[in-house]
Amino acid sequence: MFQGFPEETIRFFLGLRFHNDAAYFEAHRNEYEQYVREPFYAFIDAMAPAVKQIADDMELRPARCLARIRRDTRFTKDKSPYRDHMWLLFRRGGEERENATMYWFELAPERVEWGLGFWGNNRPVMEALRKRIREKPDEVADVFAQAQVPAPGLDIYGERYQRMAVPPGLSETLAEIYPRKELYIKRTQVPIRVAYSLEVVERCSEDILRLKPLYQLMRKAADEGMAALQG
Repeated sequence: MFQGFPEETIRFFLGLRFHNDAAYFEAHRNEYEQYVREPFYAFIDAMAPAVKQIADDMELRPARCLARIRRDTRFTKDKSPYRDHMWLLFRRGGEERENATMYWFELAPERVEWGLGFWGNNRPVMEALRKRIREKPDEVADVFAQAQVPAPGLDIYGERYQRMAVPPGLSETLAEIYPRKELYIKRTQVPIRVAYSLEVVERCSEDILRLKPLYQLMRKAADEGMAALQG
């Protein structure tokens, strides 16, 4: 049963940060299993009641939600073989990460964060969302108002096109969203001590449910974008 992440989780991340090689990891594999994998699995189980309220097709098997500690370094300049932090995703079961609308949670020595969004640049989905903004701006604005986004500590992020024209007359929030290449909402400014207790489940669950209207909007845009791409 989850009672909070132990301080040893952060100690393991720090150790791996300064000794990021296979020999160190194998010598400390038991610590990884005890202080990282097991508490993350327990956290996922603790979050399940909130996630089930979002949609009945969400993947909740811990092994499918949690990232691998071993990094894929084939397409990155950083060749460090292991993560010095850990993240997990809640998304539709069987959906590829690159095409998913997802909730995520991340724990690192410097931060604990969570949010909702798309994985990286996702032009088909963002084009579908832009179309909805043009055709039904009041409806989209109402969804953001229901979720109370943006707000201090729960704001809008994502790389943007610098030269994309924004339709006139949009609200400040929609004008902020429209030229994005990607879109995600992130909870920040959470003290790391929150991760050490059940408060992290309470606060993360509260935000997941708060963002449900946005999940539904982004889920529709994802389905429409992928249908357009395939059709």
